[in-house]
Amino acid sequence: MIANPKYKKLIAFLKDLENVAVAFSGGVDSTFLLVAAKEALHDRVIALTIRAPYIANWEIDEAVDLCNESGIRHMIIELPIPEEIKNNPADRCYLCKKKIFSTILKKAGSNGITHVLDGTNSDDPSDHRPGLRALKELGIISPLLTTGITKEEVREFSKQLGLPTWDKPAYACLLTRLPHGVEVKQEELTRIEQAEKFLIDLGYRAIRVRSHSNLARIETDPGLIAEMVTGDSVNKIVSAFREIGYEYITIDLEGYRSGSFNV
Repeated sequence: MIANPKYKKLIAFLKDLENVAVAFSGGVDSTFLLVAAKEALHDRVIALTIRAPYIANWEIDEAVDLCNESGIRHMIIELPIPEEIKNNPADRCYLCKKKIFSTILKKAGSNGITHVLDGTNSDDPSDHRPGLRALKELGIISPLLTTGITKEEVREFSKQLGLPTWDKPAYACLLTRLPHGVEVKQEELTRIEQAEKFLIDLGYRAIRVRSHSNLARIETDPGLIAEMVTGDSVNKIVSAFREIGYEYITIDLEGYRSGSFNV
């Protein structure tokens, strides 16, 4: 066990729960929480992952691999685009979280699970996260928030545990790449996912492709913009994005920033 008092507090908190289902996306926070829950509760933990058109397939693949390697029971829940968010409303995150976690609660209950956990950390309430209200309304438990564990500490503990996600960049659902009020279409989500996966494979880890119809607005680390627009990279990106279906390919000079459509 990690010697840090906060980590010990987290393990003690988890041990007090009879059994748990962890809402598992494969991201930094939920991976750390899931592994900690496994340490505390052994076989009394299950990972539940949502597969929906607006969640990147490669994230789900990584979630599956981690559970297989860790020997954690894992279930994937198929979910279509909820009717409430088909036009990407401004309160999409709240509506989506309400739908997703209501579904997770039902699946957990049908498997005899008493508590559902999520990976909200103690830094999250200071950010623009309307989905947190849905979690509170549904009674979802957020152990990292309760025990005061920050994002930086999640990464440090994850590194000490040897988790591959310790330095993984934040990755939100694909709906955040579309302007509010735009109809959500499967083909558009697929195009965004393909574009971002291409850039990730090219070496740009912290990346967003904001989609404006036939225009792609790429956000990346400001320090990487010069590299992206010179040499071989720019030709590869333009060629790949044209093949994917974008007519105009642009780079946002402000760089990557979370929730840029929330302005």
